[in-house]
Amino acid sequence: MPHARASDGTALFYSVEGSGPPLLLIAGQSNSSRWWRQVLPDFTSAFTTITMDNRGTGSSDKPDLPYSTRLFASDCVAVLDDAGIAEAFVYGTSMGGRIAQWIAASHPDRVAKLVLGCTSPGGPHAVERSPEVRKSLAQVDQMKARKALVDLMYTPAYRGPFNTLGDPEMPPYARKLHLLASGEHDAWDALPSIKCPTLVVHGTDDIFNPTANAPLITERIPDARMELIEGARHGYFEEFRSVASPLVVDFLSS
Repeated sequence: MPHARASDGTALFYSVEGSGPPLLLIAGQSNSSRWWRQVLPDFTSAFTTITMDNRGTGSSDKPDLPYSTRLFASDCVAVLDDAGIAEAFVYGTSMGGRIAQWIAASHPDRVAKLVLGCTSPGGPHAVERSPEVRKSLAQVDQMKARKALVDLMYTPAYRGPFNTLGDPEMPPYARKLHLLASGEHDAWDALPSIKCPTLVVHGTDDIFNPTANAPLITERIPDARMELIEGARHGYFEEFRSVASPLVVDFLSS
């Protein structure tokens, strides 16, 4: 299986499947490329699809050094370089959407079209999750904390699979580094510089990363388009796959 090398030497695992124009999928905080497992076939039929394990997850190296969404973005570019891809469609969800913002802003020649799912601009302009949500995730009882996370990702009607609940093999220090990187993200000033066609997707019932962030991003990126998926929570792309995947594929293919 291929590994790219980041600028600091970190080994980054990635895989390439499918055929067609290249598409890079970027997973959320504290998750490996397994995040995309359920929906991956929706994209490989139309695109040469690249998934990767962000540093700190999966089969990538896990250096105990400061992480940032800018650093994760440069890691993604290293993967594209290693795969011999000059320009790609980029689709990031949650923290992956934060990372994707920096790829499009800092490496505009590498991004043909951009999809930002259930994400936030970060910084003081973002709409933060409520103290109640934070408290539910910080419970000492791990079973209760996991149930709280499931409830934030999915509706009660959903029966699985649950691919978005974190990489169980991550060391605790790496989880903390991911949390800090996501929490320190602030691309507000950079968003107006994004010039590629952009689709912003969010669930209407997302309180993990509040839906109000979607119009903020859409208004900040020139000519961006927003699609809200009715009734969906943070894991919209998995639970509402039948709506979300065609929406993204149509946007990228048009």
